[in-house]
Amino acid sequence: MASNNRLFEDFARVAQGAAGALVGLRDELETRIKDQVDRVLSRMNLVRREEFEAVQAMAAKARREQEALTARLDALEGRTGGAARKAGSGRTRRSAGARGKSR
Repeated sequence: MASNNRLFEDFARVAQGAAGALVGLRDELETRIKDQVDRVLSRMNLVRREEFEAVQAMAAKARREQEALTARLDALEGRTGGAARKAGSGRTRRSAGARGKSR
């Protein structure tokens, strides 16, 4: 009986050692896979979520401001009868010939 008990104790010790080794192996594999994924993602030139959300918020704010300015311009043009836009918007177009000569 004592030899069977000792055999079970030895077997339990070996199993515990193997379990510990497997945990270490799993940790090592997770670390290596994570490093590899990080390397691949860094080469893909991706944007982090925080950066994306910041730019998205800036774009939404710019759109709101642009819409407000458009409404304000329409209101101002309504008061003057739209003469300012029809007479010239302050932008000048160069002819195709002038464009080619200036370069």
